[in-house]
Amino acid sequence: MTGPALRLVAVNLLGLVEHPALDGSPYRVDRDGRSYVPAGDGGIVLGLELGDPVFGLVADHAAPGACLVHPDPAARRALASYACIGNQVRVRTGQAAGARGVVLGKRGEEGRVIVGLAQADLARLRPADEVAVCARGQGLRPEGLRPDVTVMNLDPDLLALLPVAPGGGADAAVTVGVRLTAASRLAGNGIGRPAVSWDLDLQLPAPGEDGAGGPATGDLVLGDLVAVDDIDARYNMGYRRGWVTVGVVVHGASPLPGHGPGITPILTGPASALRPVPDAGGHVGLTAAMVQLQ
Repeated sequence: MTGPALRLVAVNLLGLVEHPALDGSPYRVDRDGRSYVPAGDGGIVLGLELGDPVFGLVADHAAPGACLVHPDPAARRALASYACIGNQVRVRTGQAAGARGVVLGKRGEEGRVIVGLAQADLARLRPADEVAVCARGQGLRPEGLRPDVTVMNLDPDLLALLPVAPGGGADAAVTVGVRLTAASRLAGNGIGRPAVSWDLDLQLPAPGEDGAGGPATGDLVLGDLVAVDDIDARYNMGYRRGWVTVGVVVHGASPLPGHGPGITPILTGPASALRPVPDAGGHVGLTAAMVQLQ
């Protein structure tokens, strides 16, 4: 547990705004064998914000804001591993210099950090602009939280603003308000990858395709909290019976087989210690928290 002798340090990082990239053919092939152009996968995405539906886009893995990378592979991995949701960012170069925003999540492909800025600032942003990230949060052990529940990828100031309740003691279950709980069989891209620098895609059915016994996904929006049964995300994400992982929805759906809306993990632990509570009717997830944080 964090006490007087244990405190988190902040690390100043530098990310460069990503340019979208296509390898070879401009087309990808969806789960039904049809070709499509993957618009919105990386770079600067305009007109998309927290609270927008994940299935309401003609896009592929679209995230609300800009993705940051680094040309040096080791620095890129550090950027993705140290940055946490809620960390403050500032644009250092280009026409949007001086603009401020926050980290909204991270996603795979060897590390990309998603940052949210005002739409007017995003419109002035260009690929290769430099963005400073004040990273802190990895290793967070909040007082009163039982030790078998692991917190990751969260700025310390953000945790208190999310629907997370410690339960009144070190041995009480941690409860988390979520939009929905998905079965581990729906976990796709991201399995086997490090939870501190990747997201986990969920192969959720689109509205109108909801199967019997499956999660209702029509109301799922960017910034929602989602739980996944039987996934251990303490290190590399993988199947573990009797565990639960909770994450923030950070990008939209994808037509690719094995892909879908992506979550950045924030909590993981045994089901006896971490209990998701469905609050689909009035769920606000990260969206309301960011309003308070900013």
